[in-house]
Amino acid sequence: ESKVSEGGLNVTLTIRLLMHGKEVGSIIGKKGETVKKMREESGARINISEGNCPERIVTITGPTDAIFKAFAMIAYKFEEDINNSMSNSTATSKPPVTLRLVVPASQCGSLIGKGGSKIKEIRESTGAQVQVAGDMLPNSTERAVTISGTPDAIIQCVKQICVVMLESPPKGATIPYRPKPASTPVIFAGGQAYTIQGQYAIPHPDQLTKLHQLAMQQTPFTPLGQTTPAFPGLDASPPASTHELTIPNDV
Repeated sequence: ESKVSEGGLNVTLTIRLLMHGKEVGSIIGKKGETVKKMREESGARINISEGNCPERIVTITGPTDAIFKAFAMIAYKFEEDINNSMSNSTATSKPPVTLRLVVPASQCGSLIGKGGSKIKEIRESTGAQVQVAGDMLPNSTERAVTISGTPDAIIQCVKQICVVMLESPPKGATIPYRPKPASTPVIFAGGQAYTIQGQYAIPHPDQLTKLHQLAMQQTPFTPLGQTTPAFPGLDASPPASTHELTIPNDV
């Protein structure tokens, strides 16, 4: 199946990209118009992970030629963003377009090659910079592969990476990387739990005082065997229960 013909590889593939919120916004476009156009013109499925995380995962699935088209559109969109930001700044050197792929660690060896031979070959033949992260992404068996260069170099580079990934499929189970939210979106206040999703359910201004009161209530801890809930309104069963409060740094 993985014969490389002139028309590209004729197999279905999934490529995952790690993007910052700002980059994702650029790909989605106003009212989702940009991503809709990318889906229609490339024929690839493009999914963007939910959540108010600083990082999001963009998954591109489809026949390889559709994936390359989608990648080309993303690379050119990022180049356009760079050009727009350049016109408003005094910077003279133009930064390269950078994409971060998320690749199962078990495939990274093939991508690097013996003594780094494969990655060197990809760099030299495409003119793109390619770096494979030494560490796995948190709570996963995946690594980030950063590609930077001109849009054309990036497209050529992605094509070569796809060939490698098809020739050496992942070994064993892959635990996919899932970005974590910037702050834990559940806050207990005054015996009431608030969930914060995106910009909704914004907590009350007096919430911090409530958090402070809670902290006061938490010490001393409820003796074992006593069933008074540590938080009013929350059932304390089992009697010894731990509540972890995460408060974002800026607060």
